[in-house]
Amino acid sequence: MFSGIIKEIGTVLKLERRGRSARLEIDSNLLSPDLRTGDSLSVSGVCLTLVAVTTSSLSADVSDETLRRSNLGELKPGAKVNLEPALKMGENIGGHLVTGHIDGVGKLVSREPSGRDWIYRIALSPDLLSQLVLKGSLAVEGVSLTIAALTSEDVSISIIPYTFNNTNLGLKTPGCPLNIETDLLGKYVLKYLAGEKAGKKNPPASSLDWESLKNAGFI
Repeated sequence: MFSGIIKEIGTVLKLERRGRSARLEIDSNLLSPDLRTGDSLSVSGVCLTLVAVTTSSLSADVSDETLRRSNLGELKPGAKVNLEPALKMGENIGGHLVTGHIDGVGKLVSREPSGRDWIYRIALSPDLLSQLVLKGSLAVEGVSLTIAALTSEDVSISIIPYTFNNTNLGLKTPGCPLNIETDLLGKYVLKYLAGEKAGKKNPPASSLDWESLKNAGFI
């Protein structure tokens, strides 16, 4: 589990294809001394298991499923990736709960300055947009962000100067693919409201609806 607070920008050394999977090696000077083989690491929002660690590099295997669902398969040597180690019990959750399981890939449509900040507009598929609410949380490239605006085709997020300068988002230009993970709690709420539970209909006794969720502060 992660919180969407990036600790280091790593540099891709190589992505070596191995059949339908791949081995990803990343240059990391800040995090590598504290990590061990078997640890979980979020790489631009994707939870990977480290298979090799040196004093300056981290390696992880990337499955076929991950290559298809994320933008990791498009990485080239020199590419910058956001790195966050897994949370430890008792640590502060500075952003929101992020699993590292990518729901899909969005496309950066535009980035416009807004005072000292930047507004990024990201095109998403309808199934991802249906999971979002205004002022809700969204992980983009593993970064915990707040939704500033929603339309039927895209989502807008505000990037503060610190995030712009200390994550790979400052390097993204229109047309770039972005890893997207929607809010975990929102997914459970949607599933409940749809009347589904383990593939079966929930009892109709609950009075939970959108209005009660708003009143309770969930949305």
